[in-house]
Amino acid sequence: MRRIVLGALIAAGAVTMTVRAAQQPAAMVVEVEKLRDNFYVMRGGGGNSGVFLTAAGVVVVDTKNPGWGKPLLDKIRTVTDKPIKMIVNTHTHGDHVSGNVEFPTVEVVTQENTAKNMETMKTPSGIAPPAGGATNIFKENSGRNMPKKTFKDKMTIGSGDERIELRYFGRGHTNGDAWVFFPALRIVQTGDIFSGKNIPLLDAVNGGSGLEIGKTLEKAYKNLNGADTVITGHNPNMKPADLMEYAAFNQEFAATMQAAKKAGRTVDEMAASWKIPAKYQGYAPPADVRLKSNIQVVFDETK
Repeated sequence: MRRIVLGALIAAGAVTMTVRAAQQPAAMVVEVEKLRDNFYVMRGGGGNSGVFLTAAGVVVVDTKNPGWGKPLLDKIRTVTDKPIKMIVNTHTHGDHVSGNVEFPTVEVVTQENTAKNMETMKTPSGIAPPAGGATNIFKENSGRNMPKKTFKDKMTIGSGDERIELRYFGRGHTNGDAWVFFPALRIVQTGDIFSGKNIPLLDAVNGGSGLEIGKTLEKAYKNLNGADTVITGHNPNMKPADLMEYAAFNQEFAATMQAAKKAGRTVDEMAASWKIPAKYQGYAPPADVRLKSNIQVVFDETK
């Protein structure tokens, strides 16, 4: 099957840039995983999308790359005929928000920093702008389905078994990473602050932090409130223990790079020598560009 890739995929869980590449419809496959009778994870075409069926309609968490909004909508229609009620975007990156413009006009909710980031859609740290320069899909679509409702630290949507809790625990992948809790289902969706077992993309351009991400992940782990299924940004579902391990992994990475800078080592030296510690089993080897960019972010934050 012919596949035409949207943008530059640097590593598992990487940000896919919003390039307008022609696509063969047969290649645009959205895969469905049923987690509960009223909750599905839909994968492919960008970040994982959560689909929550409520009495009033469907809440969708993240909407994938440009051109993938309609395939996502079509797949949603195979599991329900309820109307789309709301979109929640976990963060600003194009592979999680671009499908918004292909949805019917609905309420869109984000953390307040993400709403600001979506106004400019800046190319993330460590990612080369596409040929011809970066684009802003929302400006190209007259602001369609930009967020109108935001929260700072927490927000509750709905009630009872249909309650959704939105939380912000601090900087990490960006400065607006929303954690989306479905308490009755014991599910939390993380976006790319926990994209999977790999080094994260530390997007300093959009407020991310190499020094804070590990602390933020640990805070989230301590506030899971009974959630036992963790939907990652791009990879299979994980467990709370995986989240705690990922917090430790990121804290260790930051400490290692801080010590290296203070010892007079350079970014290039560390990029050439650092390897994922053996105790972290199943972690994807980092792409060279991603690793060097992340080291640079930590070095820049280390005074």
